[in-house]
Amino acid sequence: MAFDGMVTRAVVHELKRFEGARIAKIHQPHNSDIVLQLRSQKETGRLLLSANPTYPRFHLTTEEFTNPLEAPMFCMLLRKHCEGGVIESIEQVDMERIVHLNIRSRDELGDTARRRIVVEIMGKHSNIILLDADTGVILDSAMHVTLALSQYRQVLPGRPYITPPSQEKHNPLQVSQQAFIQLLDWNGGRLDKQLVDTFTGISPLLAKEVLHRAGLPTREALWQAFSEVMQCAARHEYSPVTVMTKEKDYFHVFSLTHLNDAEITDYPTASVCLQSYFEGKAQRDTVKQKVHDLIRIVTNERNKNAKKIEKLEQTLLDAQEAEQFRLFGELITANMHLMKRGDRELVTVNWYDEAGGTVSIPLDPLKTPSENLQAYYKRYNKAKNSLSIVAEQISAAQEELIYLDGLLVQLEHATVLETEEIREELAEQGYVRNRQKRSSKKKKDQRPELDPYLSTHGTLILVGKNNKQNEYLTNKLASPGDTWLHTKDIPGSHVVIRSREFSEQTLIEAAILAAYYSKAQQGSQVPVDYTLIKHVKKPSGSKPGYVIYEQQRTLYVTPDERIIRQLKQNHRQYAMDANSKTT
Repeated sequence: MAFDGMVTRAVVHELKRFEGARIAKIHQPHNSDIVLQLRSQKETGRLLLSANPTYPRFHLTTEEFTNPLEAPMFCMLLRKHCEGGVIESIEQVDMERIVHLNIRSRDELGDTARRRIVVEIMGKHSNIILLDADTGVILDSAMHVTLALSQYRQVLPGRPYITPPSQEKHNPLQVSQQAFIQLLDWNGGRLDKQLVDTFTGISPLLAKEVLHRAGLPTREALWQAFSEVMQCAARHEYSPVTVMTKEKDYFHVFSLTHLNDAEITDYPTASVCLQSYFEGKAQRDTVKQKVHDLIRIVTNERNKNAKKIEKLEQTLLDAQEAEQFRLFGELITANMHLMKRGDRELVTVNWYDEAGGTVSIPLDPLKTPSENLQAYYKRYNKAKNSLSIVAEQISAAQEELIYLDGLLVQLEHATVLETEEIREELAEQGYVRNRQKRSSKKKKDQRPELDPYLSTHGTLILVGKNNKQNEYLTNKLASPGDTWLHTKDIPGSHVVIRSREFSEQTLIEAAILAAYYSKAQQGSQVPVDYTLIKHVKKPSGSKPGYVIYEQQRTLYVTPDERIIRQLKQNHRQYAMDANSKTT
């Protein structure tokens, strides 16, 4: 991963302005994530500490998190020891991915107590540890490490804190040209790998960038490129970027000039860069764990309905023979005097055939002619009645299939909060057990949180990410003159342009949002219908999120994730500017 010592150094430098700030609140939205709300005399901010095994990181964030109803034990302990405390210093350990937040607080007796939060960014071994700073004893940690997991050190309450094993590398900010040349083997081995193995804080990504800047990797050229990067780090001159290539996305606090054919985005600070890079990825990783069972339930229900439709359609084909049964019955009635028990077939003239042909009617030899007649009329009545009933059942099953397909699309894009809303909907529809039936407490605000975007020309666009949001957006929030969009005959989100007047570019961007948050996300030239809200109606008794509409027009767009990100960034920047004006 690219969260190396240099990125850690950049974030720590950025956080220095919060030394002396007070920790106002502490939340733990996930078992691996801690959010500290910081408040200083000049500003407030939220610091995310994450020991996520896939996306470990720490940085300032504006991301909204959904906190559990009951705080986990580690969160309660952090609140006890650190909430209300003052951050005295934020320090990086050498050039490692280890950060110490030294905190001065008060204990139960009102005496001064010194605590330390240690953030270790080490891939799947990442951790957040709370220590007594005076004794070095572990009070608790986000991840417990037992003897079975590590013989070198155990991270458990009551145990002394032991730093991760040293890799015995050199500090790249303190190396001289002569030492640099002597430390590398110029006759063998990849130079970029040697840089990683020799110096702390350098990731393979940064090593490749240094090698690229050196051009021909002579001793002088490589030292010059290496020295330039280290001097920028020493002066805290960073240029955070994200780089999106066809194969993979990257980030760093230094420009990545060695990546060609890529989309490069510059950021003002390391935290903004890290939030932009990690936000969607970490969120999807968390959501996948929560939606796995819901996807299984919905998929099973979908498969049941698909098989049901298949069987009903076969029944419908069988019912098409109803007229033939009626014909057989009438011909048996006319030829009753020619038949007797034991006959296996009746061959007679078909009076309904203009050509005057004959027809062979199978008979049950164990039945009398009258019983054979009744059997055919019974089959005729059954087939005739099933035509209307089966057609209704197929229609209901197809409606159920569309509804379930829509839920699967919504689960693909859902946040943690939206996943809970979908679970509530499934409980209301009887697909899953209602977890909250024991709780009589009702939420004060039942309004779902919609996903806001801002078009290039400054028009607000709202997206419903599940049926609860769709119904609230379309049926309650939107005005009759607002424009409503939805993919044509494809499960997806409701999208509303919150303005009577808007540009053609805004309409196209809203259509791209509708196409992106639909089952056709990976398609091209996706048809998107748009009409005014006043032409959109919800039929009585229909499934959640289902509407009918008229007087629509259709345009064709291709989903583009880069445009989606930009529209989201537009709204985020707008919200930040609005907050700064009010404060």
